[in-house]
Amino acid sequence: MYAWMKEVAPSTQLRKWFGHRPERWQEFRRRYRNELRANPDAWSSILDVSKRGTVTLLYSAHDIEHNGAVVLREYLMERSRARPKAKRAKARSSRSN
Repeated sequence: MYAWMKEVAPSTQLRKWFGHRPERWQEFRRRYRNELRANPDAWSSILDVSKRGTVTLLYSAHDIEHNGAVVLREYLMERSRARPKAKRAKARSSRSN
């Protein structure tokens, strides 16, 4: 499956502000993660697909260490690890009712 998911990319405003300036990296990461947190519908399907196989994130930046795909990968990996725990906790609470 191939998909261009523009809605999961950093906002145009954020990308322009960042301008691939390494000194703005930490703030870019923080702001982009906030955008991702506010829009789970944009990235949740990527997690679903990742359970069935490899997901490849593409980017056009020349800097391989400071780009949106790096942040998105990190964010998705964290959500992937957190998701099963949340499901188990929910299952436990429903059993005890």
